[in-house]
Amino acid sequence: MVSAKGRDQKPMLLTICFLLGIANFYMHKAVAESGHPYVEETKRYLHRHIGPYGSYALELALLIGALWLANTGALAVSLLYAAYTAINGVASWVLLSNKA
Repeated sequence: MVSAKGRDQKPMLLTICFLLGIANFYMHKAVAESGHPYVEETKRYLHRHIGPYGSYALELALLIGALWLANTGALAVSLLYAAYTAINGVASWVLLSNKA
């Protein structure tokens, strides 16, 4: 939809958040299957408190929240979700490259 100010940014924000969500789930799965001692300890803790797929549920809740707020046109939330994805990327790289 075109407004007086210009183009509507909602479709682009939704698309970007969705693609960032796919990246987050991909990194989450790769790290979860890595067998790293930190990850295994965290998985045991989460399994005890929120079930075997609780970390995926938390990741999904973050994605749904980001998509919901991106649908309202909240650019700041989309930027925060992009920063979250970047931090996940760095953490995944550190864990998967055995730097930690």
